[in-house]
Amino acid sequence: MVIRTPPAWGWDKLTGAMHAPGTVGPDEYWQDARAVHTVPQVRRIGIADLKLALTQGMEDFGAFRTDVLFLCLIYPLAGLVLARLAFGYELLPLLFPLASGFALIGPFAAVGLNEMSRRREESADTGWIDGFGIFRSPALGQILALGFALIIMLLLWLVCAQAIYDSTLGPRPPASVGQFAHDIFRTPAGWTMIIVGFGVGFLFAVAVLTISSVAFPMLLDRNVPIDVAVRTSVRVAVTNKRTMAVWGLIVAGLLVIGSIPALLGLIVVMPVLGHATWHLYRAAVPH
Repeated sequence: MVIRTPPAWGWDKLTGAMHAPGTVGPDEYWQDARAVHTVPQVRRIGIADLKLALTQGMEDFGAFRTDVLFLCLIYPLAGLVLARLAFGYELLPLLFPLASGFALIGPFAAVGLNEMSRRREESADTGWIDGFGIFRSPALGQILALGFALIIMLLLWLVCAQAIYDSTLGPRPPASVGQFAHDIFRTPAGWTMIIVGFGVGFLFAVAVLTISSVAFPMLLDRNVPIDVAVRTSVRVAVTNKRTMAVWGLIVAGLLVIGSIPALLGLIVVMPVLGHATWHLYRAAVPH
């Protein structure tokens, strides 16, 4: 019996999970591998379903314990790096757009967490390493394509945010953090920037929520093309306008709360929302 160091054991587990990415056949990956090319019927869901999804997300988070924290540590650390860069003043106007951009790429970032919840449904013996099982999914290419689309939307949002700043308080960078705060809250141009910025950001958020709220979980769960997954997400959003609007507010609110203590709260918020998204998909789209 060979005693191995934790890093060596972890590396072997990780490489095993990522072995032969995207080469597992549909019959091996899905219990029901039949290809589906039509948009399924969706359920009407309510606030109670959102509460249940969050509760189940918390249960998944508790089941994975610190393993999930380790998996999601990259997100707040990346946010801290971006915040540090923004405090070079030239990038200061993009600090909030960068932070809020987490919401735009959040569905893509949470795919591994969706996979963990999916596997926990099938087997109680699941750990954080199973999140990397997505790299063996037959739908990996479609997941990456949809994720790339969200990244493009994030970049477009940053371009729009910079243009809004240039046309209001810019184009010169702020002289200091204090001056920038004064200009935002104590001048008409600053309030114009806030109102227009929130309006444009809202449109981006609605677009992302509409096309991806259940698309990523569906690509993990079923043998469907990307257009069916996106159209199903749109149908869920249209069928449940009020409920999905509340869900969007919950996501935004939790991300803001998680960002306040130096973004460290995202260590908990991100995995809970990621797991909850899977359960929201289960509630909205019949098996």
